[in-house]
Amino acid sequence: MDEYQYELKMPKDRIAVLIGKKGSIKKELEENTHTKITIDSREGDVFIRGNDALTLYTAKDVVTSISRGFNPDIAGLLLKQDFSFELIRMDEFVKTKNSQIRLKGRVIGKEGKARRAIEVLTDTHICVYGKTIGVIGRTEDVINARRAVESLLSGSLHSNVFKWLEKKRREQKRLDIEAKEYGN
Repeated sequence: MDEYQYELKMPKDRIAVLIGKKGSIKKELEENTHTKITIDSREGDVFIRGNDALTLYTAKDVVTSISRGFNPDIAGLLLKQDFSFELIRMDEFVKTKNSQIRLKGRVIGKEGKARRAIEVLTDTHICVYGKTIGVIGRTEDVINARRAVESLLSGSLHSNVFKWLEKKRREQKRLDIEAKEYGN
């Protein structure tokens, strides 16, 4: 049987979160994905090994999302079939250090209101950490949340982004109702 491996770099301040109390988070992830996770906490290296490429990829996404600031419980949603993780790198939108701070502020909003509004309208979880913005949710919702975040990073007005998200949400509700009516 072939063995596959990923090697990831992780911020040192997130390693304890990945390990969990008495190794509980790491152990649970290994059990759920049938992988072996080795952590070099001094260097911040994480090695993930396994025989199944799909579960290995899922384990990599869970570890990456934890390393990018997500709570392990939210990152654990990625173990479900229809959930996905997107990482938006801010360097594509940033010109200077000051603009990075400003753009983070646009995504987070005053007292976190913009981020919360996107999370509610797309039924996703968003985490701003370092130079990245992570999104976890159902695949179609993650696509909409990513587009909303990228629109804000590109300078779109908050009101326009929220109107677009509300329209997408109404369309999805209509499709869900039609699917139930026609038994799909």
